[in-house]
Amino acid sequence: MSSSSQISSLVNPDSSLSLYHLLEPDVLANPYPLYHRLRAEDPVHWDPYLHSWVVTRYKDVVTVLQNFSAARIPTPVQLRDLGLSELEPVANVMARQMLFLDAHAHSRFRNLVTAAFSPAKVEALRRHIQEITDNLIDAIVAKGRMDVIADFADPLPATVTAELLGVPVEDRSQLKAWSKDFSEMLGNFQLNPGRTSVMLKTLELMTDYFRRRMRANAQPSQEGVLHAFINAEIDGERLTEEEVIANSVVTLVGGLETTSNLIGNGVLSLLRNPRELETLRANPSFYPSTIEELLRYESPIQYTSRLAPADVDLGGKLIRRQQAVIAVVGAANHDPERFREPDRLDITRQDNRHLAFGWAAHSCFGAPLARVEGQIAFSTMLRRLRNLALDTTNLVWRTNMGFRGLEALPVTFEPA
Repeated sequence: MSSSSQISSLVNPDSSLSLYHLLEPDVLANPYPLYHRLRAEDPVHWDPYLHSWVVTRYKDVVTVLQNFSAARIPTPVQLRDLGLSELEPVANVMARQMLFLDAHAHSRFRNLVTAAFSPAKVEALRRHIQEITDNLIDAIVAKGRMDVIADFADPLPATVTAELLGVPVEDRSQLKAWSKDFSEMLGNFQLNPGRTSVMLKTLELMTDYFRRRMRANAQPSQEGVLHAFINAEIDGERLTEEEVIANSVVTLVGGLETTSNLIGNGVLSLLRNPRELETLRANPSFYPSTIEELLRYESPIQYTSRLAPADVDLGGKLIRRQQAVIAVVGAANHDPERFREPDRLDITRQDNRHLAFGWAAHSCFGAPLARVEGQIAFSTMLRRLRNLALDTTNLVWRTNMGFRGLEALPVTFEPA
C-alpha cells in the first residue's frame, strides 16, 4: 500500500458509519440500523466528520457517562478550526450551564433545581398536572382529530415548566419556540452553520427575556426555580446574572424537549404496536413500566458528548486526553447484550435500566417530572379517546441529531 493510500485509509474511514447520516430523512426516521452496524462493526468508532469518537455499546456508553468530562464546550480556537467562529456567543452561554460542568461546579447548580424537581415535589403536583392535561383534551375532544405535538405534547410540558420556573404561563408558546431552536444548537452544534443567524437571534431573545424577568418590576414567582437561582448563595457567593440566565435556559429546554418527545414518540410507538396498546388499555397498572419502555424504545435524547479526562483504552481503541466522545444513548438502549429483543416494544419489560435520562452525576434532574407527566398524558388520552389512529402516512422527524422528536403527529379518534 502506498503512503498516500495509508493516509487516505486513516483520514477517510467507512463514511457509511458516520452519525452525520442522521441528518438524512430516511436515517433520521429509523436510525437503528445505523446504530446496529456501528455496534457490530466498530463499537468505538472515530468519526472524522464530527471530529469525535462514537460509542454505541451499552457498557461503553455507561463508562463514558460515568467517567468522562462533561466540560466539552469548544474553545474559540476550536470553533475557528471548525469554521464556526460565529457561534462563540452560544458557546459562552453553554459554558455556564450545569449540563457542561463537572464536579463541584456542576453540583452547585444542580442542587438548586433538584429540590423543585424532586419526586416528592412532583407527586404534590400530580393533581395540577392532571387538570392541565384534562383542559388540553377538553379543547380538542369534540373535533375528532388533533396534532398530538402541537395540541398536546408541546403545551403540556410548556405549561408545567413555565410554572416551575416561575414565569408567566401565557408565554409558553414563545418559550417552546425558543426551546426548540436552542435544542437544535445542542443537537446539531457543528452541523448547521446555515442556521447561525437564527441561533444567535434566539439566544439574544432568550437572554433578554430572562434578564427582564429578573428585574425589580418583573419579579418571578417566589416558588419558581428562577427565583431560587436569583437568591441562592453558594459558598457565600451569589450567582452572576449570566449564570442565572444560562441555567434558566437549560432548565427550560430540559423540561420541555424531553417530555414533548416522550409523549410524541410514545404515542407513535403505541400506534405502531397495537397489541401493546390494547394490553395497556386493559391493564392500567402497566403505565409506569410503559413509560420506561417508551423512553428506552424511542429515547427523546439520542446522544450526549463528553471529553476523555486522560488517555483511555476503550473497546481496544486508544482515546487521547481531551478528545471528544459521543455516547449514543439511542444505540445503547437497543444493545442486545443488555436488552432482550431490543427492537421489540414490550411494555411489561423488566430490568429496564435504560439510559434515556443519562447516568450518574449528570442524570436528568427533571426525570421524576417527565415520568409523571408521561403517565398522566398517556392514561388520560387512552381513557378519553377511543379508536386512536394515525391520520398520515408521511411522518416528518425534526432535523436534530441529538433530540429525537416529530414535527407533527396527526391522529383521529372518537370521544370515549
